[in-house]
Amino acid sequence: EYGNLNDLKNLVKTAHANGMFVILDWVANHTGRDHHWLTEHPDFYVRDDKGSPIAPFDWTDVAKLDYSNPNLRKAMVKEMQYWLETADIDGFRCDVAAQVPVDFWEDAVKKLKQTKPIFMLAEAWEPNLLVNAFDMAYGWDTYHIMNEIAQGKKNVYAWDKRMTQIDSMYQKDDILMNFITNHDENSWNGTVKERLGSASETMLALTYCTPGMPLIYSGQEYGIDKRLRFFDKDTIQKTKGKVWQLLKKLGKLKNTNKAINGGKKAASYTKIHSSNDENILIFLREKDDERLIFMANLSTEEVTFKYDFEGVFLDLFSNENVKLSKGEPKTFKAWEYKILLNK
Repeated sequence: EYGNLNDLKNLVKTAHANGMFVILDWVANHTGRDHHWLTEHPDFYVRDDKGSPIAPFDWTDVAKLDYSNPNLRKAMVKEMQYWLETADIDGFRCDVAAQVPVDFWEDAVKKLKQTKPIFMLAEAWEPNLLVNAFDMAYGWDTYHIMNEIAQGKKNVYAWDKRMTQIDSMYQKDDILMNFITNHDENSWNGTVKERLGSASETMLALTYCTPGMPLIYSGQEYGIDKRLRFFDKDTIQKTKGKVWQLLKKLGKLKNTNKAINGGKKAASYTKIHSSNDENILIFLREKDDERLIFMANLSTEEVTFKYDFEGVFLDLFSNENVKLSKGEPKTFKAWEYKILLNK
């Protein structure tokens, strides 16, 4: 159903030919209860007083691996190495990465990079994982704040506090992944429309413009409003609509505009104050000779506001010139936003 090794090789080769990279989802914390290691290498697992493999958390269908065993560590690196050498993949997205010892990841990445440059994504938020092991981590707190703002539980002050927190918690070359949905959230906590409602498009645009790199989850590009089944095969209606067109425009901008560069040498982020900082979010991204302003009303009410900034910019969506003048009032409808580029 999923193809064979040659199919994977062809997929990777085709992706590379089109300027894309392929990373594999990698679960190093646990295995299924039917994994051959349970019988061939029973010492690879953490066991209870009765000698039975334990489950991480309440995940009774899997068994936790024991990283105090050096043989397990060697075996895990060998398995990862196989996919680099055999399929020429470009890195790994590591499930529950914080549940695996950091020193394992650091040692593994050092060895894997002897084969080829790789990109490592941690499904975790902990800053220590990014010091010598991973390139990018999940921006979980950013995600939660976007949800809470959309639901009227928090306002722009919470966003500003989060941006300050990121500056203090992470190093300058750390990358956080921005998202408004993923495999867990869609299935268990609701679709984008269920959680974000009328704020959905604004928050999606924000994930592209704020520091970091955006995630597009399966079906998000088609604007699906469906909770995908977590443990069973499910289908995605592939109809290209408004979200598809928006993502094409945002994706092109992300790839070509240095002002929202999300790599190791990210563009700067500067808060621009307004007369209504509680509901209006304005920030400037800047790198070299390129500037971008994101301006949004993150509330359910129409807001008139003034700001302390000026210049002539190009509106990404209308392709018209926009002149910003200090003290000039602007009125934004609920969840209205603009992305302005320097000319």
